[in-house]
Amino acid sequence: MTQTPRNLNIRAELLPKLVTTLREGYGRADLRADAMAGLTVAIVALPLSMAIAIASGVGPERGLYTAIVGGALVSAFGGSRYQIGGPAGAFIVLVSACVMQLGIPGLITATFLSGFVLILAGLLRLGSYIRYIPYPVTLAFTAGIGVIILASQMKDLFGLSLAGAEPAELVEKVHALWAARESVSWPAFGVAMLVVGVILGLRRWRPHWPGMLVAVVLASVLVAALSLPVETIATRFGRLPNLLPAPALPGLDAGLIRAALPYALSFALLGAIESLLSAVVADGMSGGRHRSNAELVGQGVANIGSALFGGFCVTGTIARTATNVRAGSRGPVSGILHALFLLVFLAVAAPLAGYVPLAALAGVLVVVAWGMIERAEILALVRGSRADAAIIVTTFALVAFRDLTEGIVVGFAMAGLVFIKRMSDSTALEHGAPPPSARAPETQSDGRLVYRLHGPLFFGAAAQVGSVLDRIAERPEEMVFDFTDVPLIDSSGAHSFELLARKVAGRGGRVQIVGARPEVRRILFRQGLRPPLVGYHARLPSPAPGAGETA
Repeated sequence: MTQTPRNLNIRAELLPKLVTTLREGYGRADLRADAMAGLTVAIVALPLSMAIAIASGVGPERGLYTAIVGGALVSAFGGSRYQIGGPAGAFIVLVSACVMQLGIPGLITATFLSGFVLILAGLLRLGSYIRYIPYPVTLAFTAGIGVIILASQMKDLFGLSLAGAEPAELVEKVHALWAARESVSWPAFGVAMLVVGVILGLRRWRPHWPGMLVAVVLASVLVAALSLPVETIATRFGRLPNLLPAPALPGLDAGLIRAALPYALSFALLGAIESLLSAVVADGMSGGRHRSNAELVGQGVANIGSALFGGFCVTGTIARTATNVRAGSRGPVSGILHALFLLVFLAVAAPLAGYVPLAALAGVLVVVAWGMIERAEILALVRGSRADAAIIVTTFALVAFRDLTEGIVVGFAMAGLVFIKRMSDSTALEHGAPPPSARAPETQSDGRLVYRLHGPLFFGAAAQVGSVLDRIAERPEEMVFDFTDVPLIDSSGAHSFELLARKVAGRGGRVQIVGARPEVRRILFRQGLRPPLVGYHARLPSPAPGAGETA
């Protein structure tokens, strides 16, 4: 069967970048470069994966399962050449809430279901639309997540002992932490500050060193050598397993599916946003171009695979992806190798992870969370526009104090309204003759009203333009509208002109439309603006009777 261009385009949009990379030719030099990049990323991902898992309310081994299985599948099936998948800090709030309500089985089921949602979104080619989330919403959302992560790390950062379970809500969490301020463990706080200082110091003076891993190893050695009274992974979670668990289907009974589905949808939405944002960052650093729909399919496959091996939700991670690009990656093979290096660590060095202080991992996440709050960019937007400031403040407040999904939806809606207002303000209707290029010299007539339109005529501008049209329609003269500078029109804008044309025709007048583009003319025709009700011309018509009868 012959493939149509449309079918070929759809297949190309869903083709994994790994296939493209191998087809282009892949040699030993590429493999060596990807091996070094993969090792570099694995060194960064190792402490982060465990820290994010612990902050999410699950064992550190599940963070490694997620990074190993999910990371390999993201690179194998995704649409970005440099994307590195794994557990992400942005999911900490959602994952911890899911664990508190449904437990580990519910979390794994929600992750499993989110994979199918992401695959469906990719097959429906929704990735092209998710990319259009406005920049102020993205900034505010990321900042809100950063604040939540910072608050979630205060307990281990200060070594606090809470009277009960740590609350999930930010305000209640702060109250509980403040109430436990007398239980501060200064050794734990000192270890956390050491980790923060080492990471920031190496970033400044040795930027190519794996600062997070160096800091965590140094803190672990110090705590063990000095026998400091600081809680470690082993004291809280016991010994880590040194193998991946056997794959198993999660619980899929009807009750658990109903309870897990809202979390699955949230995981899918947040994962789609985070992964496509990370892919865009990688494109900007490398000059490449990702396939957004293939990326969603790859993320979906990765989430299903992660759930089968006891992991939780996977997404593209900006920091690890950027590290991959800087380390000289040639393609998705580096992401697969990064997962293999993590698997080797799990098999060989899992017992050593028990010595890692929880305060050290808290210090790592504090640095990560602080970096998520892009203060200079937020301040620039707030100073530049009141509308952007309102979007940022509202989105941030909703994300930090209410709900992540609610913050995205409301922020996106506000940004849409601001865009509509700005586009509406750019639409103008002025009285005067069209430019010389659009009229014939012999067509000047005193019995004619000529109006020139500027900008898009869509629903946002329809009411504004419609009120003007109602006023000028009171005069039953020949009315000419120059559409040369109208790039688009929707049904609302076309309806305003239909009402005008019928009103003018009822008074014995006539409406002529000049210079309408083919796509604009099609929408006008669809709305009922056809001859003889309206005349269409490429240039200003002659005032002679019947001159505008043809379209």
